[in-house]
Amino acid sequence: MTALSQFISFLITVFSCLNHLCSNVDQDINLIQQKYRNPVIRQNVPDPTIIQADSGFYVYATGQNVYIYHSADLVNWTFKGTAFTSETRPSLVPDAGIWAPDINFINGRYVLYYSMSVWGGETTASVGVAVADHPEGPFTDRGLLFNMSTIGVQNCIDPVYVEDNGRKYLFWGSWHGIWGIELTGDGLHLKEGSEKRQIAGTAYEAAYIHKHENYYYLFASIGSCCNGIKSTYTTVTGRSESLWGPYTDRKGRSMMENNHEPVISKNEQFVGVGHNSEIVKDKAGNDWILYHGFCVDNPGGRQLFLDKIVWVDNWPTIAGGTPSVETDIPVFEKQ
Repeated sequence: MTALSQFISFLITVFSCLNHLCSNVDQDINLIQQKYRNPVIRQNVPDPTIIQADSGFYVYATGQNVYIYHSADLVNWTFKGTAFTSETRPSLVPDAGIWAPDINFINGRYVLYYSMSVWGGETTASVGVAVADHPEGPFTDRGLLFNMSTIGVQNCIDPVYVEDNGRKYLFWGSWHGIWGIELTGDGLHLKEGSEKRQIAGTAYEAAYIHKHENYYYLFASIGSCCNGIKSTYTTVTGRSESLWGPYTDRKGRSMMENNHEPVISKNEQFVGVGHNSEIVKDKAGNDWILYHGFCVDNPGGRQLFLDKIVWVDNWPTIAGGTPSVETDIPVFEKQ
């Protein structure tokens, strides 16, 4: 082999090695891009509710006028404003906050259920409803749905809408049972003649009902929500073959008697993990759940967490039973 041939062969080997090295770097960068870290919103975003629209996902959360965030992938979120303004915010309860919104798309428009209360105001807490033509609003308040005086349940907060077999219902409750009642077809009023029914006991608030295969799953939160790193909030569940129960734990014990299965519990880094959102399915068929919690090293507010639900023996679980620190991102575009 001539000296020139040897030099050309050397250059080919060098370029081949460089190409392989660059390829590995690209793969490493790609792997990094396929992960996310909790929390996914490092701001105060309590009591999340989520809806999918044409441009992605919208999360609504407890705030002065209900916070709204937007995301295309459940991981990267942009603040879009509030559902109400100081001029349009509801006034069901004087000097009250708007808590625990629940967003839905009903009959061609966005319907936002909300609760209004002051801390400790269990006898005046109220549930109302507002509507909009776009997920970012503006929302127009349609007034009171019910409160303790009209429905006979103390602490009327944490509403959640459920549609089942063509009928519309609203469930709610906090420490005085989880209750449900049928709504009119537009979702804006209680159906005339409908009667409230209790489906779970007094240990719970922040209910959400999800249908998976042959079961209905009642998610709820137990413990204290709002004491910083001393918060004991935990997400639990029970299941039933009927929307109206009985909901039970793995041993068949009833949630009416405050029995349940844990879904999300605290760990050394994150505490107060509860008030979950609706479950979202990605393009790979994975189920994802959002919820709020406190970071032990930054406990200034209830931040937004995301984890994958894995169904084991028809029970919802997350890896390790506690919030993840870093894990694979949901699949919404070609990875």
